[in-house]
Amino acid sequence: MYFFGCFFSLFTNYAQAYIDPSAVTYVIQAVASVLIALGAAFTIFHHKILAFFKKSKKKDEKEEDTIEFKDVEK
Repeated sequence: MYFFGCFFSLFTNYAQAYIDPSAVTYVIQAVASVLIALGAAFTIFHHKILAFFKKSKKKDEKEEDTIEFKDVEK
């Protein structure tokens, strides 16, 4: 980190440039869309993972509650 700070402070060129406000808006839109997409993907996979564990937990509880009458004669 120190190396990059020294490098950029010593070897920078000053540019007479203008950043258009619409370009900044475009960058903000791109960053916001990436964050929203990541949030949606996290939410979907989070729900799928929770549903998987709840389903397997219900199967285990269901198997424990089931009484088998194999040894009883009719």
